[in-house]
Order: sequence, then C-alpha cells, then structure tokens
Amino acid sequence: MSELTCGVTSCTYNKDRCCCKGDIMVGGKHACDCDNTCCESFHKRSGDTFTSAVSHPSNTISIDCEAVKCIYNNDYRCHADHVDIKGGSAATSRETLCATFQER
Repeated sequence: MSELTCGVTSCTYNKDRCCCKGDIMVGGKHACDCDNTCCESFHKRSGDTFTSAVSHPSNTISIDCEAVKCIYNNDYRCHADHVDIKGGSAATSRETLCATFQER
C-alpha cells in the first residue's frame, strides 16, 4: 500500500486530499511521462455530493498500475512509498495524472 495525496478535488472519492475508494487504478500502458498517465478510478462529483466506498478517507491505498514503464510498477502494482495524483477540477479521468511516475 502507498501513501496517496489526491489533488483531484472534482472526484467523488476525494475527501480532504485523501481517497475514499479503497483502491485505485492508474492508467497509462504506453506512458513515458506523467502526462500520459491518469487515474482510471476517477468519478466526477455531481454538486456537493460526496460518495464514499469506504467508511472514511485513508491516506494509504492499494494502487493497481498499467504504467509498466514506471520504476515503481512491479507486476501491475505500484510500490512507491508516496503517490501524488493531480488534476484539480478535472472533468474526466484523462484530465488527471500520476505525478509520481518516473520512467525506467
């Protein structure tokens, strides 16, 4: 499990920069930099409604990862100690990114 800071304030699972989904998927199978990654688990918040898949926000989370060129990817799992997901007020998952990505 990785410590996660989520800067995607428009995501329904974001509460106080923590993720309440329980686990996420980072996409970017052919990514060579962080701009080609995304949080596939992103779900746009509608209004001020907050949706939680778990009982409370957590700063540690399980991260599946398709970005096989990242140094932290081991068998499609992220092994970074800390992960930053960026995207501010994204409207789609493609407007998010994994800022922790580092090419092998």
